[in-house]
Amino acid sequence: MCSPTRRVTIRIMSLMISISGVRGIVGRTLTPRLSAEMACAYGSMLAGHRVIVARDSRPSGLMVQQAVVSGLLATGCRVVDLGVVSTPGAALMIRRLRAAGGIVITASHNPIMWNGIKFLTDEGLAPPADRARQIIDRYHAGDFRLADVDGMGTLEADASTVTEHVNAVLSIVEADEIRRRCYRVALDSINGAGGPEGRALLERLGCTVVHINGEPNGRFAHPPEPTAENLARFCQDVAGCDVNVGFAQDPDADRLAIVDETGRYIGEEYTLALAARYYFSAHPGPAAANLSTSRMIDDLAAAAGGPCVVHRSPVGEANVVETMKKHGCVFGGEGNGGVIDPRVVPVRDSLVGMAVVLQLMARTGRKLSELVAEIPRYSMVKTKCECPQERVQRILAAVRARFAGQRINDADGVRIDWPDGWVHVRGSNTEPIYRVIAEARTEERAKKLIADVAGIATEVG
Repeated sequence: MCSPTRRVTIRIMSLMISISGVRGIVGRTLTPRLSAEMACAYGSMLAGHRVIVARDSRPSGLMVQQAVVSGLLATGCRVVDLGVVSTPGAALMIRRLRAAGGIVITASHNPIMWNGIKFLTDEGLAPPADRARQIIDRYHAGDFRLADVDGMGTLEADASTVTEHVNAVLSIVEADEIRRRCYRVALDSINGAGGPEGRALLERLGCTVVHINGEPNGRFAHPPEPTAENLARFCQDVAGCDVNVGFAQDPDADRLAIVDETGRYIGEEYTLALAARYYFSAHPGPAAANLSTSRMIDDLAAAAGGPCVVHRSPVGEANVVETMKKHGCVFGGEGNGGVIDPRVVPVRDSLVGMAVVLQLMARTGRKLSELVAEIPRYSMVKTKCECPQERVQRILAAVRARFAGQRINDADGVRIDWPDGWVHVRGSNTEPIYRVIAEARTEERAKKLIADVAGIATEVG
């Protein structure tokens, strides 16, 4: 199971304080006071150093940003304001500016009434658990090292994120090869932070861009998580505008869902699978993916052979990156549409996903639908159940015992693998539920695996 040292989480009504920061409902649990004090807690640990601040496009972002900047200045930090930019863009700029850390104001794919404060290390990653615990403890204790007038921090602006991010992504592909194809691409940026960066990248790759919901005003045109249901209208738009591919970002642009040239939702699991097809061919080597990610990537690695293997990690971007470092992985990611290329920045990045998918299309000369058809297909079923954490632990133990003798990975909950499928059961780190994900050759088999776990949970009582 996931070690308790890997996660620090407190949930109070609609306020979540976790390993990477805070999420709450604006005006209720996410307030200016909380935002400033959280920044004071982090700033007390980074006093005197450079810290970047960025935000996604939510209307509440400016309020939270002003409070966060005040907290950092009060503790003597040298603040660099990047404005409205993507989370991977902000992470990249931490490295470019040699900052000691950063804060990104975002609630990712949560609805518009939510916002959040995400802490980043000098690598652009969520802080390790012990560091997160220090921030949280300082916040609760009010243990702030406030500067006097002579030690007050400074504030400057930097508007170079779009250029820096796009150039970094262009450096990992053969841009001229893509440009020669003159692709038409539909891009749905959901009025999020990634629109300017995504459009700039595609235009630099010689694409004609049909940009939908491109203005970064935070007024989400549809529910922000890039699922099939939420992207139904986008699929219709793709089908009707004669493009080669459709890309859909989430609000902070670290996730990417794909629609093929016919308007068919390919989804987020295929984002990493298509990227894997490219990397295993062009840059053979190991990869990392979390335990809830599709087996498609394993099949692609087996077909490529040689050094192409997949190392599994607990769920969570930081865990994937840790596994990548440990095994020297060429790339990594998660099945939620996140592709990680450490040559750009060690976080999920929708721009990397777009670039490598276009590179794969250009190199093979295939349509996206044809590339998808060549990847072994599975059916994935997901469910979740409300459950107190102590009962979750009993369910996990019962699942492990029931399937003793099978191939089991308990690095994060319990995952059991069979030749024709797998099931992963894990407790949530942010709410009293457990999640069950099953994947198999047929939907019937995947549902049967879900039902088997439900039966075990019922027996536990």
